[in-house]
Amino acid sequence: MFSKSILTATLGLFAATSLQAGVQIRFIEGAPKDRFVLTNVGTCVVEASTLKIDLSQSAGRLIFDVTENGAGVEVFQPLEIVEGVDALRQLPLAVDGQNTIELEIATLAVGDNLAFTIDVDDTIGQREITVTGSEIEGATVSYADAVETKTATFSSDAVVNVATKDC
Repeated sequence: MFSKSILTATLGLFAATSLQAGVQIRFIEGAPKDRFVLTNVGTCVVEASTLKIDLSQSAGRLIFDVTENGAGVEVFQPLEIVEGVDALRQLPLAVDGQNTIELEIATLAVGDNLAFTIDVDDTIGQREITVTGSEIEGATVSYADAVETKTATFSSDAVVNVATKDC
């Protein structure tokens, strides 16, 4: 009985350690710029991968508003990498009215951030220029490397955690 408890605790610790490998993406509503912050919260370097933010299934049917005369309303903001630009293989393309952005990651060290600002508008709410956490709920983030793709969904707290491969 004692050895079974130790084995169970050891397997639980191993499982908890494996779950720590990953990235966290936070959406922060702001005026005039909204912000997405990707943090490597795992124990492994994130490299040679693509992270796709897909707003199409969000509760507010969110879009990116990056030009003055496009699909969004009032204020627009182009995509601007504000932290971790060296982690990218190339700068992402943001088209006005689209609901996805792909970030091609070269290398993101443990604990490092990759952040960008942009304007996000909802297309079904009463205040299209203000996006709440509940409006981004349902949006997905996919993490793909050479081996696999994993997808997770934003919570109403405007946070999503995506598991990555173990070291």
